[in-house]
Amino acid sequence: MIAILSAGIAPIVALMSFIYLKDRITEPIPLIIRLFILGALLVFPIMFIQYAFTAEGINGNRIIESFIQIALFEEFFKWFIFMFAIYHHPEFDDHYDGIVYAVSTSMGFASVENILYLLTNGIEYAFLRAFFPVSSHALFGIIMGYYFGKAKMNGHKQNLNLGFAFFIPFTLHGIYNYILTSLVSYWMYFLIPFMIVLWILALHRMKIANNTPLQMEHNNKEKYLL
Repeated sequence: MIAILSAGIAPIVALMSFIYLKDRITEPIPLIIRLFILGALLVFPIMFIQYAFTAEGINGNRIIESFIQIALFEEFFKWFIFMFAIYHHPEFDDHYDGIVYAVSTSMGFASVENILYLLTNGIEYAFLRAFFPVSSHALFGIIMGYYFGKAKMNGHKQNLNLGFAFFIPFTLHGIYNYILTSLVSYWMYFLIPFMIVLWILALHRMKIANNTPLQMEHNNKEKYLL
């Protein structure tokens, strides 16, 4: 049991630490823990909804299963928790903060999901789970948080960026699931390139978000000099 808990939590801690320490001004730990717990609690209502889909036989189509039953509910509830719990919070005052808080929510969800999976299927899946499902949740969280930060810090096109904060992670999550469920025999040949592209995209978004305050300061100085 301890081994499974350790294997399930270790990649979560590693990814959260990496993203947290990239922040120029670190966020309050209690607030991060709060979002992590909220994300963890999301697993249970989502599991119930997904079970209802299965019980009613609605998940017969791979596209419906991948995009609706899994991606839509998981990403929407994460998006909703972010809007409800942190978007209007005074501590959310920097573009990169959106990434930190969105990843905290995503990793809370991924932690419970990962532990339940390992308890059911065995610790031998821990390595693959760390590289694919767990890291994918972190990457979806980075992209979601990037657009939340953009919406909060950039007054114009706020609603568009809030829409992107849901729609882009939802679409990427649906594609990820579709690869796994439809390309059963050779999913790795498609999923590894997909994950590489996702990492490049997410790291680029992190860099932009971290440099946004510096760019704004530079622009303000230029205006003052002019």
